[in-house]
Amino acid sequence: MKFYFAPMEGLTGHIYRNVHHAFFKNVDKYFSPFIVPQQNESFKTRDIQDLLPEHNQGLVLIPQVLTNNAKDFLHTSKKLERLGYQEININLGCPSRTVVSKHKGSGFLAKREELDQFLDEIFAHAETKISLKTRLGKDEPEEFYALLDIFNKYPLEELIIHPRIQKDFYKNTPNLDIFKHALENSKNPVCYNGDIFTTKAYQEISAKFPTVDTFMLGRGLLSNPGLISGITDTRKIDKTLLKDFHDQVYEGYKGVLFGDTNVLYKMKELWFYMIQVFSDNAPYVKKIRKSQRLSDYDEAVTSLFREQELLEDRV
Repeated sequence: MKFYFAPMEGLTGHIYRNVHHAFFKNVDKYFSPFIVPQQNESFKTRDIQDLLPEHNQGLVLIPQVLTNNAKDFLHTSKKLERLGYQEININLGCPSRTVVSKHKGSGFLAKREELDQFLDEIFAHAETKISLKTRLGKDEPEEFYALLDIFNKYPLEELIIHPRIQKDFYKNTPNLDIFKHALENSKNPVCYNGDIFTTKAYQEISAKFPTVDTFMLGRGLLSNPGLISGITDTRKIDKTLLKDFHDQVYEGYKGVLFGDTNVLYKMKELWFYMIQVFSDNAPYVKKIRKSQRLSDYDEAVTSLFREQELLEDRV
């Protein structure tokens, strides 16, 4: 069984994933937060820092590219190849309205003819392996039947499917009937992504689709960074390990970001997910969110770990 860590913009950059890899060593592939090709054909400073091989030693990182322009994809892929990357992932899943309004991410799924032309051009010229992360469509899940016909025309390294449509964002439930169709009819290897927050949720999906051997986890891993360990060897994370993990991420951000505000912004984003595994967490959420100084934050987090327990059904 293989496990991937989904890209989460602003959250799963090299600081976070290096700490995660150091603690758990059970992710087969990490995927970078998406890169948007620039017109001047150079990387943003933030992107290059995240992608530098020296910032990702010992782990497998797959860069993800967000674009609907084949030329932009190809010049970006060449730069990534020069950095040593042999696989690039195409983002057809981002549901953000800003992205979708530009017909990128899951918005590109509504432009099937253009999407087919895009894939035809990049597969004709790309020198790296290409995988694809997709939703089922923009407006209706049945859009995926025609989309799969397009995807089947190309030798994808993998087809990673989040079985929701763009309009769902992260609400409603994944459409497992359409995923079943994809699994039975895809000519490319299929990876499942979506709503695996607990070991029980993984077991239910795995039992329903026993031929799936690759799973991508995102929000579930941000909530419980030890989730894969719980899945593979029933070794649940405890408060001591979670606190040590938190402290390493925290120190990592303090080492590269200037000022309390920037560090707090990153950590508050992370706590949006991680707080969900704690009992009686509401008062502590409020304290963390209101923190204006690192000293305030330290006090709130120390109190949380000292006074509350991890929820048995979430870890």
